[in-house]
Amino acid sequence: MGTDSNCDPLVPSPELIRKIRDLPAERIAELEDFVDFLRLRAVDRELTRAAARMTEDALRRVWDNPDDAEYDHL
Repeated sequence: MGTDSNCDPLVPSPELIRKIRDLPAERIAELEDFVDFLRLRAVDRELTRAAARMTEDALRRVWDNPDDAEYDHL
């Protein structure tokens, strides 16, 4: 990929903009769908991480107890 080391990674490079502009209309629609997919995937991953963090303490109390300690050695 033609990225300039001096460019801000959050700002699309002029080369990327040119490539997008050169795409036919139907490819632009596909690209937009793909970008939406990537954004939703990132949101889903963050929600999953947040849910895991929220349940960590509750699950630790369930799993870390003397009655179940025998299973830790299996």
